[in-house]
Amino acid sequence: MKIKSLDAYTIFDSRGVPTIEAEIVLENGLIGRGIVPSGASTGQFEALELRDDDQTHFHGKSVEKAICHIRHDIAPLICGKSVFDQRDLDRAMCELDGTPNKSRLGANAILATSMALTNSAALAAGIPLYQRLGSGTLLPLPEIQLIGGGAHAQWRTDVQDFLLIANGAKSYAQTLEMTANVYHTAGRLLKEYGLLTGIADEGGFWPNFATHEEILDFIVEAIVAAGYVPGQDISLSLDIAASDLFHDGRYRFAIEQREFTPDQFRVLIGGWCERYPIISIEDPFADVDPQSWVKFTNEWGNKIQIIGDDLFTTNPTRIRQGIENKMANSVLIKLNQIGTVSETLDAIALTQQAGWRPVVSARSGETEDTFISHLAVGTAAGQLKVGSFARSERMVKWNEVLRISRQLGDKALFSGAEIFCNLQT
Repeated sequence: MKIKSLDAYTIFDSRGVPTIEAEIVLENGLIGRGIVPSGASTGQFEALELRDDDQTHFHGKSVEKAICHIRHDIAPLICGKSVFDQRDLDRAMCELDGTPNKSRLGANAILATSMALTNSAALAAGIPLYQRLGSGTLLPLPEIQLIGGGAHAQWRTDVQDFLLIANGAKSYAQTLEMTANVYHTAGRLLKEYGLLTGIADEGGFWPNFATHEEILDFIVEAIVAAGYVPGQDISLSLDIAASDLFHDGRYRFAIEQREFTPDQFRVLIGGWCERYPIISIEDPFADVDPQSWVKFTNEWGNKIQIIGDDLFTTNPTRIRQGIENKMANSVLIKLNQIGTVSETLDAIALTQQAGWRPVVSARSGETEDTFISHLAVGTAAGQLKVGSFARSERMVKWNEVLRISRQLGDKALFSGAEIFCNLQT
């Protein structure tokens, strides 16, 4: 099936910021689309999201340059080609761009097209999107934000995400029920205590606590109040986003007015793992502090999941280096960090081949697109992180996995807590 045309236009993400939707029309009239999300806390090694920097439009956030590249550079490259040639077309777009970080055409231009290709190919083949992305039928274990902080909540906390993992659940649907119970219980308690000040970018509560330990204590309290056993039924996951906290060789918690050397910060995070039912930690150290990653993974890698986000940026080269140096045991997977579907699939495969865990993730600036729900299932990634249990751009992704589950029927698998068995580095 050949590609008849490619076009793109501006739509808006969950923060009301412009982003790109690409649209492919096939020769039989079928239409496939791809929508690109955007991050607020971005790693320095990510592929470049091209913005216009024209202050007269959307305060410099417009994406007309990237859209022009789709219409005038990418469209002539792919029109007339087979929609099933995903890898060849992804490679051709990267070669046309010619830069290491896709900065000429823009990773957002390339990814929107790449996602539209995948969606179009699934439609042309008459199969669900998850089948186009892989042969997996494993429903993911959700990682769901309860408290939002960092760049997603105006730095009301320094730690970016406090999340829940329903590791005691026996089915995907049960993970959502358990999380919903804790989420709404936590909201009620925050109101009672006078600590609720709003909702963060990803739907988690925007808190008013004085220390991070107070937040951890509160989450444990909310789990118990909802009728669950912390660590047994529901565990904690943290996204420290430590690259944002690292300046001049030291880590800083602004709300507590405390600074730490790398060794002191490693001891602090390790102490939290000892005192609280934490099962997973993302970006506990800065992407320029590899020694701390190696030390912490050596100490905790056989006990908890240690996820690299800014450290790896979904880049197979960086992931390979991390595996060789035993810097973590899990990789956060974000499509727009690397810029094509093919490279994202390679990053997931590389992670799995090493015995590590991929965690498919959304961005803080999301859309109604459900691509990553299919990506998590099709690749049997095993985990999905899309934000909180609120806001429709988040819920649409949790709900899409429910739809996929019904479609799969008896073929649907769910590992739950088994995903954390046999942790290795």
